Amino acid sequence: MQLNLQTVLSRQMYSNRTVIVTSKQGDIDGDGIKDNVFLTANKTPDSPFWRNITLVIQNGRTNQYEQVPMKNDAGYNPTLFLGDFTGNEGDDILVVIDTGGSGGSIYAYVFSYLNGQPMTIFNSDSFNESYQYDVNYQNQYKVKVNSHYLKERYILDLTSKDQEYLSEIYNKDGILKAPIEGWVNPLSGLYPVDFNRDGIYELEAYQRIAGRYNADSLGFVQTVLKWNGKAFAPDRQNVAIFGKEI
Repeated sequence: MQLNLQTVLSRQMYSNRTVIVTSKQGDIDGDGIKDNVFLTANKTPDSPFWRNITLVIQNGRTNQYEQVPMKNDAGYNPTLFLGDFTGNEGDDILVVIDTGGSGGSIYAYVFSYLNGQPMTIFNSDSFNESYQYDVNYQNQYKVKVNSHYLKERYILDLTSKDQEYLSEIYNKDGILKAPIEGWVNPLSGLYPVDFNRDGIYELEAYQRIAGRYNADSLGFVQTVLKWNGKAFAPDRQNVAIFGKEI
C-alpha cells in the first residue's frame, strides 16, 4: 500500500481522532485487483487500549471505502490476517483482538465476501457459546474433561504436579478430599494454518483448561476448524498438556 493512501484516509478520519492501527493488501472480492484493508480505532491516551475498532475495506477497482463494524470493538493489539479460508479464490479477513482479561481471552472474527458484500463467517462469541465443557477432578490424580459439542472425553494426568499441589487435593491413597470442578476458558488463541498445504487455511483454536483457579493451568483444548461451504466445522480436537522435567 502506498503511503499517500494512508495519509488520505488518516486525514479523512482526523476529526474523529481515529487512526489506522494496521493495514494489509489482498484481493478481497476475487476480482483480481488488490484491495486495501485497514483496522482503524480510537487510541486511549497513555494506554495500549483501543476503542471503536473498525474494519475498513477500500475497493481497489472503485477506490470506495466500506466500514465493517464489530460487536466487540475494544481491546488490545488488534491484528489483521488475509488468506483464503473458504476456497473462493479471494482473500478472507481474520481479525483478532486481545481482551486484556486475566484468562488471556480474545475477540476474533473472520469476514468473507459473499454475494458482493463482506459477511461475518466466524465470531468468537458464537464459538464460545457452542464449545462448552465440564472439568472434574477424579481420584488417582486425574482430571476428566468432557467436550459437549463433540461428545468426547479427555483424561488428564496430574502426577506431573508437585507434591504440595497434590497433597492439598488428595489424601495419601490418591482419593479426593472434596469434589473439585475446573473449567475451560473462552477462546484464547485463533491461528490460520494451512494443514493440507492446498492454499486454503484452517483455523486452530485454543482454549485454556483451568483447575482450582484461573492461574492453575492444566493444558489447552485445541480445535481445528475447517470451512465446509456453510460454516467452520470441527475437523478434529485434542488436548495438549504441560510436560515435566526429567
